[in-house]
Amino acid sequence: MVMLTRLPVQWGRRMYSASTSGAVPAAKKKYVPTSGTYPRGFQVSGTVVGVKPGNTTKPDLAFITSDRPCAAAAVFTKNKFQAAPVTFSRSLLQQKNNAGLQGVLINSGCANAVTGKGGLEDAEAMATKADKSLGADKATIVMSTDQPMTHWLTRIRLPIKKILDNVSVAHGKLGTSHDHWLTCATAICTTDTFPKLISKSFSLPSSPSVEYRIAGMTKGAGMIHPNMATLLGVIATDAPIASSLMPGLLKHAVDKSFNSITIDGDTSTNDTVALLANGAAGGKEVSSASSEDYRAFQTVLSEFSTDLAKLIVRDGEGATKFVTINVTESSSEQGARKIASTIARSPLVKTALYGKDANWGRILCATGYSLISEPGASTENEITEIIPEKTNVSFVPSDGSPELKLLVDGEPEMVDETRAAQILEHEDLEILVRLGTGKEKATYWTCDYSHEYITINGDYRT
Repeated sequence: MVMLTRLPVQWGRRMYSASTSGAVPAAKKKYVPTSGTYPRGFQVSGTVVGVKPGNTTKPDLAFITSDRPCAAAAVFTKNKFQAAPVTFSRSLLQQKNNAGLQGVLINSGCANAVTGKGGLEDAEAMATKADKSLGADKATIVMSTDQPMTHWLTRIRLPIKKILDNVSVAHGKLGTSHDHWLTCATAICTTDTFPKLISKSFSLPSSPSVEYRIAGMTKGAGMIHPNMATLLGVIATDAPIASSLMPGLLKHAVDKSFNSITIDGDTSTNDTVALLANGAAGGKEVSSASSEDYRAFQTVLSEFSTDLAKLIVRDGEGATKFVTINVTESSSEQGARKIASTIARSPLVKTALYGKDANWGRILCATGYSLISEPGASTENEITEIIPEKTNVSFVPSDGSPELKLLVDGEPEMVDETRAAQILEHEDLEILVRLGTGKEKATYWTCDYSHEYITINGDYRT
């Protein structure tokens, strides 16, 4: 259970957030690493700026830097109302042709969204100040985040002077240790109850003796749904990757990870995931999309991104369960994704899971309406994708015991309610839907809806 603290009234509204003491709930401590293997050539820091007037202890300015120019790429929200940092950073990456990046500067506490021309000027000022500290030119992208939609609704500008005055402080705090990375990851958190940071080593076929490293941090707890969500992410590696390959690699990884999670079905305005590769570890550059190295790195990046994205679901606002939705035997991957997404977003499914109720009818109902077309659209896939007489639904326990079959070829099973209740006591659960109409599949990760989720989101501004 996510433990929340009621904060004092600020700007005329009540707000909820993770504990202001910074304490990680006991149930979440297992997700916070105590050590890491971090990529060469990168330094990071987290600095207390006080973007929110009441914050005097939590780091809220994150600085990620490379000692040399990086190949880079980023994936942004598809929401039509995009925050100033999104607009600025996308434009900069286009200007630079995904090359020559050396820094990422991120503030939490204010989203800088729907702030007009002034917001763009603030985003550019942040990047310029960071560039100056690095001795670079047009080499820094920026991100901003806050509790989902709180500041977006009120169009609050960044306290830009406070941020700019602390960029040099953030630069002075840069380091390479695990504590530096963990503090940096903490600085991008908002309603998160724990910092989300992972790292690992890997190798590539052409340079088997070279140890490459990859590290990533992300934030998000509510307003999570493709494309993308109220989330930020930065992934850094010391592998040598050609800048022209970076966008394709990142898009593939994000589609399999950050675009396959949902907490509440809402897509926000600031979402950004960036990938930086500085080549500091040496070895042969990955320069062709048809090479073995490319395929190997694509697998590493996709699996790594998935592990990061899962941490967001595990920290869903008010969540008590981590749920994997697997839809298999589909005639198309697109159809399987749509069905998995619909089940993952269903309030009736999510509340049943919170109540530990094996209500498979809700899962079947969500499956059945997932592909209903809008008026005037083609209905062909509705017929070929889902055939009730071929559909199977099961709970797959997290303890490795046999699946609990709920529906077999369209016929309901006599469900052992005692065993079902035992399965639903676990924190982790898999819902498996076999359509029996093809060989394609898709996976989504989601969580349940609790009373606490309603409290958090119903009391934002009242």
